[in-house]
Amino acid sequence: MIGRAACTGGPYDPYQFPQPEKTDMALDPNPTYTAPDDWRAYSGVLTRRIFAFVIDYAIVLLLCIPAAVIVFFLGIITLGLGFFLYPALFVIVALLYFGMTLGGPSQATPGMRAMGVAMVRLDGRRMDFLTAMVHTVLFWIINSVLTPLILLAGLFTERSRLVHDMLLGTVVVRTE
Repeated sequence: MIGRAACTGGPYDPYQFPQPEKTDMALDPNPTYTAPDDWRAYSGVLTRRIFAFVIDYAIVLLLCIPAAVIVFFLGIITLGLGFFLYPALFVIVALLYFGMTLGGPSQATPGMRAMGVAMVRLDGRRMDFLTAMVHTVLFWIINSVLTPLILLAGLFTERSRLVHDMLLGTVVVRTE
């Protein structure tokens, strides 16, 4: 029998997101997720993160086009004051994009979902908007200091965590 059940090879099922904690009276429709202990949940995560990064920033650049049009009309309505938003437009769009997607119910950006990874917190709580934004800002700050060398940290750390993941207590796991 060749199928999904035959390919799992043990108690860890790579086709399934980490199971939520079960509670009897959960008001939150999106339960908390914990980081799995199985090493297979972290294999290949670094490569998937790089491709997810490229996909996500392509989406952010595409989202900057309608945002620029909105800022243009805002600049006309505010008699030129709105034009001061242009230098910060990419940062604003990117922070909103990552905050709303990483802090959303799937705990992953569209690029991360396409690559089959998601971000979870080590304390078991859901990613929220603020944590997702701080994660993005820390990534930008550390990347501006260490350039792409921050990816080397993932080769030598447990669970392929990067520096900003360790600072915030997050980890990226495979969902497939």
